[in-house]
Amino acid sequence: MSSWLSARFNRKSEQPRYQPPPGPPPEQRRPSYAPPPGPPPPPRSPAPQPNTAESTDDALPAYREVGPPPGPPPGPPPAPPAFAPPTWQAAPERSHTLGLHNEASDWSFRRGEEFCEESPLAPAQPLSADAIERVVAEGCGAWGVAWPANHQHQQWVKITSDVKAAKGNLGWGGSDGSMGSMGKWRVRSTAECTDLSLFSTLPFMTGAAEFDTRGRKRKGVYYEINVKEMNGVIAIGTACKPYPEFRLPGWNRQSAGLHLDDCHKFFENPNGGQDYRMPRIRAGDTVGCGYDFDTLQLFFTHNGVRLDAAFKGLYVPRKNYEVYAVIGVDGANDLEVNFGTARFAWRDGDSSQWRLDGHVGKDLNAPPSYDQAGSSSL
Repeated sequence: MSSWLSARFNRKSEQPRYQPPPGPPPEQRRPSYAPPPGPPPPPRSPAPQPNTAESTDDALPAYREVGPPPGPPPGPPPAPPAFAPPTWQAAPERSHTLGLHNEASDWSFRRGEEFCEESPLAPAQPLSADAIERVVAEGCGAWGVAWPANHQHQQWVKITSDVKAAKGNLGWGGSDGSMGSMGKWRVRSTAECTDLSLFSTLPFMTGAAEFDTRGRKRKGVYYEINVKEMNGVIAIGTACKPYPEFRLPGWNRQSAGLHLDDCHKFFENPNGGQDYRMPRIRAGDTVGCGYDFDTLQLFFTHNGVRLDAAFKGLYVPRKNYEVYAVIGVDGANDLEVNFGTARFAWRDGDSSQWRLDGHVGKDLNAPPSYDQAGSSSL
């Protein structure tokens, strides 16, 4: 046993001894830093603080004030050119989502939109030589109500006239009534008729309409209808071609209309239109439609009284638009149309300054002189 203990002791004594590393322990080491080269930086200014004082006249600003920007101050904005036409605007009457008595179907609305997309607006053209000869020979009798293009639509209306009998004779009577009053077109629609627009045979307004054949500026253009019977809808207005004849005036592109069943006005409005201040329409009433060249207003009349402007800024510049008179019918109706071969209920319309034939003559296609064009620029 003693020998075994002695051998074990001797083995432990033979194990190597480890010496501690030189220097102090790691936790006692401290790095030494040298100062950066160069002089110390200048002291930093404190950040600006918001002004918490109440707003008073003698309160000091919280931030450093700066001077004005370099250069002279900007001048006033340039004035718009004097010839710029007004933008289209409707009077601020109440708008309606639906019609009061009549409402077109969604199918009709979609067809109308597709028609306008597929049929671009026709550019304005001067009257043909044949049309000018007719106007020179017949005066306002050259204007009439055109038959609808669709064969089915033709079955819904009956259009007659004795305008030729009234050539050169302005008056109210002279007819048995079956063909309409002297110098007027008679339009009757059946109960099966739905949403139909009837156009004038010649444009109601062209780019040349502003001047007469002597170069004098005219006041405007005008026509009337007389309501004999209204058991559905009668509308009066204007439109540019091509226009879907199965839609009433004012519902689609570049068309304005006054619907007499609810006295709502429309311009490119497929909904319920806007209120228009006028008396309720009864059998025997006369309603007119005119365009004022000076004010650029489309207006209507009732029994010889000019009403407020319905729309402003339509069809400008006029040289770009060829505008037709349009009558709309839906259901059973009876009316007369007067383009100026009979006396108007609105007396101003009988003046050459408003008549449709006032601007037509041998020099219709000749442009106005430089002075005239400059004075009438829109």
